[in-house]
Amino acid sequence: MQAKEVRLSLSGLVVREQSGFYWVETPDNVTYRCRLRGRLKEEAQSSDIVAIGDNVTFVPVEEDGVDVLSGAIESVAARRTVLSRAVRTEGKRGAGQQEREHVLIANADRCFFVITPSQPAPNFRMLDRLLVSGEKAGIEALFIVVNKIDLSTPEAIDALTAPYARMGYPILRTSALHGTGIDALRDQLKDHISVFTGQSGVGKTSLLNCIQPNLGRVVKAVSASSEEGMHTTRDSALVKLNIGGYLADTPGIRRMALWDVEPSELDGYFRDIAPFVSACKFRNCTHTTEPACAVRQAVKRGEIARHRYENFLHLREELAETYIVY
Repeated sequence: MQAKEVRLSLSGLVVREQSGFYWVETPDNVTYRCRLRGRLKEEAQSSDIVAIGDNVTFVPVEEDGVDVLSGAIESVAARRTVLSRAVRTEGKRGAGQQEREHVLIANADRCFFVITPSQPAPNFRMLDRLLVSGEKAGIEALFIVVNKIDLSTPEAIDALTAPYARMGYPILRTSALHGTGIDALRDQLKDHISVFTGQSGVGKTSLLNCIQPNLGRVVKAVSASSEEGMHTTRDSALVKLNIGGYLADTPGIRRMALWDVEPSELDGYFRDIAPFVSACKFRNCTHTTEPACAVRQAVKRGEIARHRYENFLHLREELAETYIVY
C-alpha cells in the first residue's frame, strides 16, 4: 500500500514518546503515531523540540484512502512551562556540545514531590533540588506530599515542614496504608498535567494505586522503560487519569542536573533566600564569605533554615564547577 498525507491538519497533545515516534492524542480521544518533519528534526539536535505535554499540529497519513492513525508533526505550540535537565550528549545530538537540554515534560502545571517523615528519612538535599527545578520550569503549583504520616506525630511533621510552609509551598499529608489524605491529593490532580516524583521508598506506587486502581503499576512500567534508555531509546508517557488530567512520573528528575542556571542566578530560585539578596552589601554576593551578607545574617537569625542554606551552597558549588568546565 502507498502512504500519502492528508493535508487537513489536526491538533493534539503528545502523550508518549519513544525512539523518535510521538503518540498524539486529539480532542476526540483518537491517538496518532507521528514522526517529526525534516525541519523539526534538525532543530531537535540541540534540544527536545517535542516532548510529552506538548501541543502540536500534524498532518494525518492515509494508505489507499484509509486513515492509518499515523502523521507528521508540522509545528509545536509555545510552551507554558518546561521542566528540563542537563544531560551528556551522545551521537549526533547536541551539536558538538558536551551537554544538551533534555525536556522531561512540557506544559506541566503541577508538581508533587513525595517525602516521608521516616523510613526513609527525608532527603532535603534532593527535595530542594526538585523545588529549584520546578521554580526554574515556571511551574506555579509545587506541592510537598508527606506520605506515611502514620509513622510520626503531627507535631513532628509540623516541625519537619515548617520552613517550606513558611515559603508558601502547600503541604499535603497522606498515608497510603490508611487512605488518609487521598481525596485531597486526588482533588489537586484532577484536570491537570502533573509530575509526581520522590526518592525511592517513599510509597509513590502505593499512593498512585490509592488514587486510581493499577495506576502505580502503569506508571512504574513507563518509568522503568524510561530508565533503561535515558539517553538513547527514551520512553516517556503521560498516563490519563479517570478523574481528568494526566500524570507523569519522571525518573530523570531524581537525578536532576539543572539546565541553563548560572551560579549567580541560583539564589533567585530559593524562595526563602531571594528576599534577602537585595540587602547584601555587594551586588555579586555569593553568600559565602562576604561581609554584610544579608542572607547569612538571616540564617543566623533563623529566618532561613540552615539546611536550606547549606543545600543552596552545595548546589551553587556544583553549578560553579559546571561553568568552569564549560
